[in-house]
Amino acid sequence: MEHKTSEEPLKAPTNIVRQSSSDFIVEQITPCPASLQKNESPTTKAWIQCAGAFFLFLNSWGLINTFGTFQTIYQEGILHNHTPSSISWIGSFQSFLLFFGGLLVGPLFDAGHVVSLVYAGSFFIVFGMMMTSISYLYWHIFLGQGLLVGLGCACFFIPSVAILPLYFKKNMALAMGIAASGSSVGGVLYPILFQRILSRIGFGWATRTLAFMILGTLIIPLCITKMPQSTTRPKRVMDKTAFKDYAFLTFALGSVFGFIGLYIPFYYIQLYGLERNLSIKVIPYLLPILNSGSFFGRIVPNHIADQIGSLNTAIVCTSVASLLGFVWIRIYSLPGVIVFCILYGFFSGSFLSLGPAVVAALSPNREALGSRLSLLFLPASIGVLIGNPIAGALLKSGWTGLQAFCGTCIAMSVLLAILARILSQGVRFAIKI
Repeated sequence: MEHKTSEEPLKAPTNIVRQSSSDFIVEQITPCPASLQKNESPTTKAWIQCAGAFFLFLNSWGLINTFGTFQTIYQEGILHNHTPSSISWIGSFQSFLLFFGGLLVGPLFDAGHVVSLVYAGSFFIVFGMMMTSISYLYWHIFLGQGLLVGLGCACFFIPSVAILPLYFKKNMALAMGIAASGSSVGGVLYPILFQRILSRIGFGWATRTLAFMILGTLIIPLCITKMPQSTTRPKRVMDKTAFKDYAFLTFALGSVFGFIGLYIPFYYIQLYGLERNLSIKVIPYLLPILNSGSFFGRIVPNHIADQIGSLNTAIVCTSVASLLGFVWIRIYSLPGVIVFCILYGFFSGSFLSLGPAVVAALSPNREALGSRLSLLFLPASIGVLIGNPIAGALLKSGWTGLQAFCGTCIAMSVLLAILARILSQGVRFAIKI
């Protein structure tokens, strides 16, 4: 099965009469933005939306990437009587809602309600963090940090990745990488800030300070995020061709395995440092180091992807991340762990940032991209929900099982991505996709 790549110039779609037997059920489809029809270079408006998406990533995935710090604090403090597996359910449920919420958020985005989604997400995240700050029982924290913050992240994620292909044709993967680097910045900034003030003002005020900082940075996307100008907005879109697109479905299945294993080091690297008796002064910075590596891993591979193709780049980077998951088994020293954090952060960083660009390349119709992304991330939500709790359960038998599980799941994702490429373009290695 062959697909037209995103290199072809997009044509403005015409209105399609509603028919139950058609591949697309659409009412008043939005015309493709003029800049994309003419294949122009990105405009100032496009880069402004990229900046807005950066701050949405900062306060969705950036906050989720911080949970490894909360995992260690809970394990050593107010939730010390709970297992690492049960504590990780809080962070996993956050990630699950971020993806699963796309089932509703994707169609709402396609219907043009991006501003409402940003306002709703801002409320849920700030309110959820405030509620977490006054929590002291497991179910309190689960509802505040797991449920409310997770719902807010769900409102942010689809808009942050789906709005850029509407503004960008040239340099789209690079723009996606710059926006996604916000998650790495949040994963560096928030843990360091939280650790620094925790011992001075306590858990409650440290969490509230984090919430106020999130609110401040959200003012920017609240002011600038908007859909491209068009004469009409879609009232309803359902992309039925996605269920016949075997390359897309295979890539989506691979994403499930990838998300099962990918974030295990982000949740457990600090706990690993504690149990290996590494320097107590360096352990709080292991997660920020991981996220620092992923910052460059979201920009550099995405720039390369604009030259050789998003799927090609994702396969190479994810293969190296899988190998590093197995190499982790033999790493015991502090220098080795630091190098692992840098390299794993870099090569795993492209997994999230290149995923939407791959879907855009595989999709024949970008006007339904929000719905396709929600279909991609719906099964992936199961992966992020079960991956880290399974890893926590494996930890009871030692670190080797957890580390091998991480590498194996990512390797399965690589194999399915290769199969998706073959289904899309055949066995032709010189094709950009």
